[in-house]
Amino acid sequence: MRQKGYYVLVLVAVAMLTLGVTAWAKTYALQATSITPGATGSVDVKGDKTGGNTEMTIKVDHLARPTLLTPPANEYVVWIAPEDGAPQNQGVLQVGDNEKGDLKMTTSSSKFRVLVTAETEPHPKTPSNRVVLQSNVQE
Repeated sequence: MRQKGYYVLVLVAVAMLTLGVTAWAKTYALQATSITPGATGSVDVKGDKTGGNTEMTIKVDHLARPTLLTPPANEYVVWIAPEDGAPQNQGVLQVGDNEKGDLKMTTSSSKFRVLVTAETEPHPKTPSNRVVLQSNVQE
């Protein structure tokens, strides 16, 4: 019986070490700008240090629909701006009538800036200057 407990303890220790070495997770706050001062949000970041990818989920609250902005926009677009590269369009952040939204994405970068911009089209090549939320991720 004592030997069985020892093996269970060893298995638990190995599992914890494996998780600690291969993955990390952290939450970053999104800062609102004067365009949407009441908006709040977070970027939940989970990475695999051995694989090099970073998975993210952006969650926002109290973000008015883009058509209610002055001047109005049609979409909120999420961008990842790597430390050593140009911003990349990650997709449209859908915001419902409850003023909440979320978007999941993956990047190969571990240090980058997250931007949410108000845009007139869903697939712009570069972000507009209408940044509504932003955060820096440094892992």
